[in-house]
Amino acid sequence: MHQTETQWDYLKKDKPLYKIIKALGPIEHKVFKDPFVYLLRTIAGQQLSIKAAASINEKFKQLQPKQTPETVLQLDVEALRQVGFSYNKAAYLHNIAQFWLDQKITKKTFDNLSDEEIIHLLTKIKGVGRWSVEIMLAFSLGRPNVFFADDLGIQQGMSIIYGWHDTDKKELRKLMLEKAKTYAPYSTLVCLYIWEWKHLVKAKVVI
Repeated sequence: MHQTETQWDYLKKDKPLYKIIKALGPIEHKVFKDPFVYLLRTIAGQQLSIKAAASINEKFKQLQPKQTPETVLQLDVEALRQVGFSYNKAAYLHNIAQFWLDQKITKKTFDNLSDEEIIHLLTKIKGVGRWSVEIMLAFSLGRPNVFFADDLGIQQGMSIIYGWHDTDKKELRKLMLEKAKTYAPYSTLVCLYIWEWKHLVKAKVVI
């Protein structure tokens, strides 16, 4: 997605966030074209470090370079275990593949569906939660206005940015969802900025 100098003017009243966006400059919203493969990779990387997730996904790719619903179902659980998947995650990959076949899902399936309709459809799959589908929406289908309310990094980042440190979880979610209304229509990119900024804070890089 191309960003212009004036794209973020609507957020000028949000001074702490606007300052971060201007300091970081343009951030690329990269899109992985195959939603099926991307959802598999998202599930594979859950609750793992970036390094561990990358290692498993690389071994998975070597095990089966052409990842389609048919080829994933041909891999038994033990084969998936050997490249690092837990029993549960191996089952979830099979669940996704079977659902894709049963529902006859193609890339065009999602074209006329809203974000919420896609979330409703894919969270019917055992092992696939809202967060996983939101990640797929943003980074495979290229949806521009996805807000990751359940993402720990976004929760922590917004708590720091807006001074919500001592807020309980229920109230924090309420505050986040209310604030997210002001991020539209570019919530996906705003979240990218929050993730990047939080990473710099963790690395003790001051901007």
